[in-house]
Amino acid sequence: MGLPVIDSYPMPDRSALPASSPSWTIDPARAALLVHDMQNHYVQAFPAGSSPVVELIDNITTLRELAGTLGMPVVFSAEPVPEPDAASIVPQLTPRAGEHLLVNVRHNAFLRSHLGRLLRSTGRDQLILCGVRAHLGILLTAADAFMHDIQPFVVADAVADFSAEDHSMALRWIARTGVVCTTNQLLRELLHSRAAHDTSATVRPVHEQRRPG
Repeated sequence: MGLPVIDSYPMPDRSALPASSPSWTIDPARAALLVHDMQNHYVQAFPAGSSPVVELIDNITTLRELAGTLGMPVVFSAEPVPEPDAASIVPQLTPRAGEHLLVNVRHNAFLRSHLGRLLRSTGRDQLILCGVRAHLGILLTAADAFMHDIQPFVVADAVADFSAEDHSMALRWIARTGVVCTTNQLLRELLHSRAAHDTSATVRPVHEQRRPG
């Protein structure tokens, strides 16, 4: 089944985001990053060199780099595609040693994959989602995460869809059971959480501090 023709459209900014019902705070010690279906087959359907695909790849790259720096698991999901090159993750995001690549047989990255087991084994109950497509794989995976007590955080300008309308619709639905944010918002919150954790770890309790001789 062929993909529809996708016209260029602008990525949403913070002012365009729906209000999220949950008030969760991201914690790099609890979170993993899922890069969903960023395969040549799907990404090449977007007009090259223009929005939204330029921002999509740039923002996912930024999220992936910070996740690696903070020691967060990075997971790539991919659907079976007959042609090997079409099935590959786009060159800018080729999985690295230590990152995880799993196959999901449907749009939902949890379905018949070991994503849930991977998150449990690494003590992760928060999932940052980016990739394509917002109203299919991202929406369904976020909903399944919520159903299994995993808090989904969907990065609005690091996902893309067939159209701006589909993109916006998906974010509105996701915001009912997940957190919708921008790349910059999430980066700030991850760094703030790590800084707060590092500060608390270096402050010794009063009863452990040395008293004057």
